Amino acid sequence: MGQHFLTAAEKHCLDALTGRLIPSDEYGPGAPEAGVTTFIDRQLAGFFGRGDRWYMQAPFRDGIPGQGYQSEHAPAQLYRRALASLDAFCRATFGGRLYAELETEAQDELLRQMEAGDLSLEGVSAETFFGLLWENTIEGFFCDPLYGGNRDMVGWKLVGFPGARYDYRDVLDHNGAPVRLEPVGLMGGPQWRVD
Repeated sequence: MGQHFLTAAEKHCLDALTGRLIPSDEYGPGAPEAGVTTFIDRQLAGFFGRGDRWYMQAPFRDGIPGQGYQSEHAPAQLYRRALASLDAFCRATFGGRLYAELETEAQDELLRQMEAGDLSLEGVSAETFFGLLWENTIEGFFCDPLYGGNRDMVGWKLVGFPGARYDYRDVLDHNGAPVRLEPVGLMGGPQWRVD
């Protein structure tokens, strides 16, 4: 479904990045298993990636955090440049290894440096990239599965969100007891499938 933007190498790097932001643990699958890279890939291939609905004309000045995304690069360009620059930095710093090939401790330290603005990536702001990556990772983990992320509704199950249900009339009289419903997406739920 949908177009694709990322190359295989970019997907490999992005899986590793998102996998450190939301790792698999005792609570459930992480971002790669939830399809976050697929979600981001589809977003970058569309109007979001091109920045079609954003003002992207010069001059570019440093904004304040409350102003949101501030970059001369549309999101797709920012991802393409940042992923290439991050892998180039890792090859030069870690004996030819890519970000995805590093130990998790090294990956986490690079993410911390990116978030703090302490990592210098060629041609892009690591801090700006980290902010967009973090935002898109959360979106992909908790979006409706229709958009490619939240595979098997793992994000919704993690937080107990019942999804996009038509109504809740059948559970109105619960007398204060917890209501636990299997999540349902815009395309339905597993129990709706006809095989």
